[in-house]
Amino acid sequence: MDAVTLSELRKPRPYPAVSVLLPVHRRGPSGHPDPDRLRDLLAEARRRLEDDPRVPPATVDDVMGGLRQAADRIDLGHAREGVALYAAPDGERHAFTLDQPPVEERVVVDHTFATRDLVAAHTRTTRYWLLVLADRTRLWDCRPGGLTEVVGGPFPMARRPDAGRDFHRAVTAALGRVNGRDPRPVIVAGTTRDQAFFEEAAHGSIILAGRVDGDHHDAGAAELAELVHPVLAAYEDLREVAVLTELEAARSLRRYASGLADVARLAEEGRGAHLVVERGYYAPAVRSAEGALIPVDRPHGDAVEDAVDRVIETVLEYGGEVTLVSDGFLVDHARIALVVRY
Repeated sequence: MDAVTLSELRKPRPYPAVSVLLPVHRRGPSGHPDPDRLRDLLAEARRRLEDDPRVPPATVDDVMGGLRQAADRIDLGHAREGVALYAAPDGERHAFTLDQPPVEERVVVDHTFATRDLVAAHTRTTRYWLLVLADRTRLWDCRPGGLTEVVGGPFPMARRPDAGRDFHRAVTAALGRVNGRDPRPVIVAGTTRDQAFFEEAAHGSIILAGRVDGDHHDAGAAELAELVHPVLAAYEDLREVAVLTELEAARSLRRYASGLADVARLAEEGRGAHLVVERGYYAPAVRSAEGALIPVDRPHGDAVEDAVDRVIETVLEYGGEVTLVSDGFLVDHARIALVVRY
């Protein structure tokens, strides 16, 4: 899942866009997941579509066919923590496995797909680049499942004996092309000299998550993972503290809002710079006569089934940043807060 794919999934669809989200609960001595839960959710999706007067029978069959085809793409035995299935009219369908479980299993029927769990996987799951500077400079794609060397593009890059600092500028440009499609923090491994030349060439163009000192030109994935683990842990600790610090600073500067109604209004005005929301916070809402989202106790009629998902999508569409945090983390911020641009 990269940022471009996620952006495409967030776009509005013809009604009904159906999302099926399932944590993979494993049972028995073999540890196999329970396929009955997926069948139950698909049956629930059909019932909801058939009960909706806005959805003609042909569209019900079309969308359910897409969901079944999406489900057929998933091998539950190899799904790590969860499954996300999406289908919309005219045969659109998608299937994803998740590295962390959805907060709850659910079926969502709306004009957009419920992408919060994909956003959480994209923003909260530790995904980063590891750049190993050496005569043969390598780039590693680092995810919770392990490290995979990036090959087939500009990397690995060989350094000529007379390259000098031009080599580090070329590495920076190549990393920029990769990082432009899928922005992530970068950990840099290498000698002190190589690191200094690279950081001079990068000149703030990357988010530097940390450094691993020494020549590790021939280290494998397992060894590199051990080396970066403490560096990454320190970066994550600092980032979590920084979120609260940023919110308090924004509040003192009057560039802050909390509570779903105020945050939604500012997000829809395009003013959201950084949205911070508890991952388990769900809230239905209705539109007022003026078009504002007003939270309600339960969805009904033309209510937005999950207004929090809608706010997340809106902030991202306007180029803002979204950070999902653990439940209870924003106890002083009404579970959702926004740093505004102006």
